[in-house]
Amino acid sequence: MYNQKQIYREKTVFVTGHTGFKGSWLCAWLSLLGAKVIGYSKDIPTTPAHFEFLKDNLCSNVTSIIGDVLDREKLRNSLVQFRPEIIFHLAAQPLVQYSYQNPVETYETNVVGTLNILEAIRVNQTLNDCVKAIVNVTTDKCYENREWVWGYRENDPLGGYDPYSASKAASEIVTASFRNSFFNLNNYKKTHNTLIATARAGNVIGGGDWAKDRLIPDIARAVSRGEKVIIRNPMSTRPWQHVLESLNGYLLLGEKLLIGKSEFASAWNFGPNDNGAMITVEEIVKIVKQQWDSTEYIVEKDNSNNSNRSSGSMSGNDIAHEAMLLKLDSSKAITSLKWKNNWSYEQAISKTIEWYKNFYLERKINTFDDLQAFLMASLTKYGDK
Repeated sequence: MYNQKQIYREKTVFVTGHTGFKGSWLCAWLSLLGAKVIGYSKDIPTTPAHFEFLKDNLCSNVTSIIGDVLDREKLRNSLVQFRPEIIFHLAAQPLVQYSYQNPVETYETNVVGTLNILEAIRVNQTLNDCVKAIVNVTTDKCYENREWVWGYRENDPLGGYDPYSASKAASEIVTASFRNSFFNLNNYKKTHNTLIATARAGNVIGGGDWAKDRLIPDIARAVSRGEKVIIRNPMSTRPWQHVLESLNGYLLLGEKLLIGKSEFASAWNFGPNDNGAMITVEEIVKIVKQQWDSTEYIVEKDNSNNSNRSSGSMSGNDIAHEAMLLKLDSSKAITSLKWKNNWSYEQAISKTIEWYKNFYLERKINTFDDLQAFLMASLTKYGDK
């Protein structure tokens, strides 16, 4: 794992959405790998914020730019100034419930923001020469969800019931269109030098996530205040996977693109093992209680029409629809990228709860320890690939 990622050393990496949950973990990992990280985000999205705790240590060398991906001129000028070799595009409006309340903002950020990045590379020869790779991070929710029990593959139809899911499907379509029209693989190294891929991951967990309506952050907040955790949909299921698993996939994919492997310029799933996709909300809470014994919870009947909110817990008078079952088939990544889950869902949950428990009880940030443990687990489990 360490040797494999040496390709990022001294590379200039542009990360949009770097102050968010996933973005902050990615910047920390890239910094450990010796990359020159340029972060581009419009704000600090939550209070507290994971990136704020990292900026004086793990992310101390990250160059932060405050900018919106909808600000086409600033985005283009930032790219031209720093001339990155790879872009990880994570900037997004990432919440299903919020997308019902703010659909225009959701579509603008998730679709036009993606378009602005691709267009900046297309029209600027300087960027076309230096940007070798773009990884557009979308979501498992980009698929047309038929509520079936088997996993979706990368060639299954895209869709989306809610504005968030539909906007991410649209981002995938825009990316594929630009790849076909302007960054066609048949013309690679002839008329352009950029390989573009998309990455689709499910619900990820890990320390430092303080977004609204997410189960484990909701639990951690309640327990830290001495309150009972209220769960309204105890039998709801979601795929459970540590954030480092998906980031590992993004880095593996980015590596292939950076070294010019054009066959990897396509869509990729990075989902949990099957056993990690069938754990209910109440089972999660019980696992948390085993590790954080002050956890107490009560079940309240959800009288809304939305029987499976993403968090399955806490506040909520929302009646917005959200899919009940969605699984990914990650066979392509497992076979071609040699990507695998390093941690079981039990380990992922345990590491996440340990992170929050140490933060709330001791004000300790476990991010570096978790990164090191994840890398060691990879070396132990699969060897130095």
